[in-house]
Amino acid sequence: MVTDPIGDMLAQIRNAGAVKKATLSLPFSKLRFAVATALLKEGYIASVAKKGKKTVKLMEIGLLYTGDGPRVNGSLRLSKPSRRMYFGVEDIKPVRHGYGLLMLSTPEGILSGNEAKKKKVGGEALFKIW
Repeated sequence: MVTDPIGDMLAQIRNAGAVKKATLSLPFSKLRFAVATALLKEGYIASVAKKGKKTVKLMEIGLLYTGDGPRVNGSLRLSKPSRRMYFGVEDIKPVRHGYGLLMLSTPEGILSGNEAKKKKVGGEALFKIW
C-alpha cells in the first residue's frame, strides 16, 4: 500500500524517464489525474489518459523528452503525509531560477506557482519539479 501517492507518481515518472520509456501506467485517482493534467498543461509530460473499466482504472502518462534526456530531471516532495507545508501568495518564489515549477493544491484546484500568483491564492505546496 502506498501512503504517499503523489510522491510515488513523481518517482515513477523520474525512473521511467531515466530508462527512456515512452509511456507509464499508474493506478487512477482523482488527485493523481489532477496533478498529471497540471503537469501536461505546463509541458512536463506529453499526454495523460484514463484507461480501464469500473473496478480496475489506470492512468497512462506519455513522457516528454528534450534533445539529450527526459523533460523531468528531478523533483522534490515538499508537503508529505507526516508534515504539511502551506505557502501564501507572498511565499511563492521561482524554482531553479525560473527553470522549475512549484505545484500547489489551492481552493481553485491544483495550480502551478505562477497561476496561483496570478489568481492571488495560496495553498498546500505539493512538490517542486525541474
